[in-house]
Amino acid sequence: MPADNTEHSEAGVIVVGAGPTGLLLAGDLATAGIPVALVERHEHGSELTRAFAVHARTLEQFDQRGVAEALVSRGRQTTSLRLFGKATVDVSGLPSRYPYVLVVPQYETEAALLRRAQAAGVEFIRPAELTGLSQDAQSVTATLSDGRTLRAAYLVGADGHHSTVRRLIDEPFPGRSVVKSVMLADVLLKTEPPSDLTAGSTGDRFTFLAPFGDGYYRVISWDRTKPADEHDPVDIYELRDIARSVLGTDFGMYGPRWSSRFHSDERQVAHYRVGRVFLAGDAAHVHSPAGGQGMNTGLQDAANLSWKLVSTLTGGPDLLDSYHTERHPVGRKVVRGSGALLRLAMLRPTAVRTTRNEVLGAALHLPPTARRVPLAVSGLSVKYPAPRGSHRLVGRRAPDARLRGEPKRLYEALRRGRFVLLDAGGLHEREALDVAATGRLDLAVGADPDAASMLVRPDGYIAWAADSAYPDPKGLHRALKAWVTG
Repeated sequence: MPADNTEHSEAGVIVVGAGPTGLLLAGDLATAGIPVALVERHEHGSELTRAFAVHARTLEQFDQRGVAEALVSRGRQTTSLRLFGKATVDVSGLPSRYPYVLVVPQYETEAALLRRAQAAGVEFIRPAELTGLSQDAQSVTATLSDGRTLRAAYLVGADGHHSTVRRLIDEPFPGRSVVKSVMLADVLLKTEPPSDLTAGSTGDRFTFLAPFGDGYYRVISWDRTKPADEHDPVDIYELRDIARSVLGTDFGMYGPRWSSRFHSDERQVAHYRVGRVFLAGDAAHVHSPAGGQGMNTGLQDAANLSWKLVSTLTGGPDLLDSYHTERHPVGRKVVRGSGALLRLAMLRPTAVRTTRNEVLGAALHLPPTARRVPLAVSGLSVKYPAPRGSHRLVGRRAPDARLRGEPKRLYEALRRGRFVLLDAGGLHEREALDVAATGRLDLAVGADPDAASMLVRPDGYIAWAADSAYPDPKGLHRALKAWVTG
C-alpha cells in the first residue's frame, strides 16, 4: 500500500499487531463504532502457527461475538488432556457449552477474527512497522515505517514477545529463558495415536502430539542434550528419534508441511498500562507452551480491555486502570502455572518421574482436584476482584443462562457489546429502565425464576448479583453508576 502521509486525528485507538489478540481487540472496538487502525508489519496473514489449543472460556468469548461455531467446525474436539504417565485431566464435565479443548491451527483462529474485524470496518495498515511513539495528556502519536503518522486517544501493543511498543515506552520485560531450541512441526502419521493429545518426557527430552483434524498433527519436541540455534532447520529424523525414545514409537511420522524452532521464556511486564498505552498478549507476558495457555490468555486480555476503551471513549465510566488490576494477576498465575508444568516435565531421575506420575494420577482422581484443575486449565475459574461484601458471584464468569424470548441465551444477548441486566424475577426492571435508554445496557429475563439476578459486563463477567439469600436492594444502583453510567 503506498504511503499517503495522512495524519489520523480521530479520537480512536491504534492497535499494533494483527495476531489473535490484536484482531479480537480491533474487531470489538470497530463493532462498537470506535475508529481503529490496526498496524501490522506483515503484508498478509501467515500460515505459520505456534498456538493450537482453544480452551472453553475463549470459545465462550468467541460465542459472545458470533464466531465460535465457524471455528469449531474447522478443528477437532478433545476432552482428555494427558499430562504424565496415566495422569489425565478430563474436561468433559466443564459447566460450559464447550466442554472440550478445540485443537485448531492458529491461522484458522486468526482467519475467523480477521473476517469479523474486516466486516466491522477496521482500518488495516500493512505492511508497516511502528518506528516512533509519543504521548501527551490527550493523545498518542505513532510514526510508521511507510512515512505516515497516526494519532489516536489510545494505543494498544499486541505485537508479541519482541514488542516494539514495549520497547518504545521503555517498559522492562523481566524474567528468564527456561527452554531453548524447542522444535515445532506439523506432520503426518502413518499410525494414529491412541489418545487425542499424547505427551511424554524423559527429563532430557519431551514430545507432545496433537491432531489438527485435517490429517496433520502438531509435534512439539525438545532435546536438552542437543541445543541448536533458533534458525537451524528442524530435522524430521530428530523428531522421530525423540518420539521413539519418549513414547516408544514415532507413529510413522513423515511429510512435515511446516516447522520452526523457538525458545521459551517466562517474563511479565510490571505495568499493563503506561499512560495512554496498553500492552496485551505476548507483549505483556510470555511463558512456556505447557498447558496451551498463551494465545488464550492474550485473547482474554483483549476481551477485558476492549469494552473499557469503548466506555471511556463514548462518555461512560473510565475503567481503564482496572485492566491492569484484573489482568496482571491472571497473567502472573499463568506464567507460574505453565512454568510448574514445564519443570515437572523436565524432572530427570527415573524414580522421581515415576513418583510424579503416580502422585499426579492419584490427585486427579480426587473429586476436589478433578473439579478444580479442569476449571483452571479452561479459564473458567478466573475471578476478578470484587468490592467487599459483594455477592459471591461478583467477579466471576456469568454462565450462559437461558432467557425468556429472544435472544434465547445470555451469550447471544452479549453480542451487542453492552451490559446485560439478567433480571431473574423481574424485580429490578424499573430501576434499570433509564440506564437502558442510554444504549449502554440491555434488559433480559432469565428462564429460571430462582436463579440470581445479575448485572453482566460486556466481557461476560458479573458486576453485581442478588438472590433471595442476598437481596442487596441498593447494590444495583451503585453498580450501575460505577460500571455503566459513571
